[in-house]
Amino acid sequence: MPAQRRGLSRYVTKKLFIQTFGCQMNEYDSSRIADQLRDTLGMSRTDDPEQADLLLLNTCSVREKAQEKVFSQLGRWRELKQERPDLLIGVGGCVASQEGESILQRAPFVDLVFGPQTLHRLPDMLRRRQADVPVVDISFPELEKFKKLPAQHSARVSAYVSIMEGCSKYCTFCVVPYTRGEEFSRPFDDVLAEAVDLAQQGVREITLLGQNVNAYQGVMHDGVRADFALLLRYLHEIDGIERIRYTTSHPLDFNQNLIDVYADLPKLVSHLHLPVQSGSDQILRAMKRRYTAQDYLLLVEQLRAKRPQLSLSSDFIVGYPGETDDDFADTMALIEKVGFDQSYSFVYSPRPGTPASELKDDVPPEVKQRRLGILQQRIKAMSMQYSAAMVGSKQRVLVDRVAKKGGGLLSGRCDNNRVVNFSAPAGILGKFVDVLITESLPNSLRGRLLQEEVNAPVATAAG
Repeated sequence: MPAQRRGLSRYVTKKLFIQTFGCQMNEYDSSRIADQLRDTLGMSRTDDPEQADLLLLNTCSVREKAQEKVFSQLGRWRELKQERPDLLIGVGGCVASQEGESILQRAPFVDLVFGPQTLHRLPDMLRRRQADVPVVDISFPELEKFKKLPAQHSARVSAYVSIMEGCSKYCTFCVVPYTRGEEFSRPFDDVLAEAVDLAQQGVREITLLGQNVNAYQGVMHDGVRADFALLLRYLHEIDGIERIRYTTSHPLDFNQNLIDVYADLPKLVSHLHLPVQSGSDQILRAMKRRYTAQDYLLLVEQLRAKRPQLSLSSDFIVGYPGETDDDFADTMALIEKVGFDQSYSFVYSPRPGTPASELKDDVPPEVKQRRLGILQQRIKAMSMQYSAAMVGSKQRVLVDRVAKKGGGLLSGRCDNNRVVNFSAPAGILGKFVDVLITESLPNSLRGRLLQEEVNAPVATAAG
């Protein structure tokens, strides 16, 4: 490879490919990377890695074998670089933050390594990149990222808005505090300004993002810190924003103010993702979750007193070190009492660098898998019952896309996050419509359009 400095002009009008692993936070970060490189270096995004001049992996280290997935993908990209030596490859996100320069030891052909809080420095990293000198920046500058990134552009009617990052809970199994840093919140007025700008672009639904989104403590213009409930109340008043979602919340950060908004804010959806991880007090203590199963059940009771139709999804870890049959039975008992309609559930696997990784992983793999199967089967049955109960009801749906299975169907989400497919003219893309639910399917609903009137016309159609 020529030992020459690669300057800014090299990247103008070039192609960018991003592969994203992980959660909505990573999806949001990838879209912001694309916005930034388009605005600063003129790069356009492509869906074909073979056509790209810059390949980026935005990674997640929360799930099992995250590192292996990253290096497996890099191995495939190495073949592309052997064919085109000028091709640049970068690794970002949580695996990059965790592994740092060791990525270069296993994959010396990588050019850039950047963390979740330094993605805004990518243009400068590209300018500084020299033929034989990879650039690594996995520091934690906190709010600098939000100040440096360009305004968010959305061609869709739904958009993510990141309001805080990091985690200060230090649950024993979780790597997030070590890869994204401790909790920090964006300034209150900055979040409102982004939401207003998105509404003016035609966005009708926003999803607020954070590792512990309800731990938000943003500084207002007068220096006072606003909690998450106050932020929701202000966002609720923005003209054009008709629906508000958020993820992911933590039971510890549900104060009375936040519980009360479910009685007062109709734009706040009737669906909540509230990770519990286990129904066993012994396991919750070992995980350092700092609440009991009864605390969680009381919170659910208080929330449903304010919003009786509230649907709940959750996260579960099965087979945490020391989990007994009785502990698992406690988890199943909690599931029965709450009535979850969806879950993200996984067998425990140690994450490097976490306190739990020092524990003996003493639950046999076959026991973990058996318990996971029981849990998933029960919640699937609950989910199907929940969907079946919706048949015959009228639902307000934000039509945001053509249905994946085609057939002339459009698709959108109900207030409770259920996907509905139905026949309708393409002109209603991007609008709210009323749909009669006619059929319950394993992963979606079918419906019939009741009206074409909309409560908020938009200038741009959903992509």
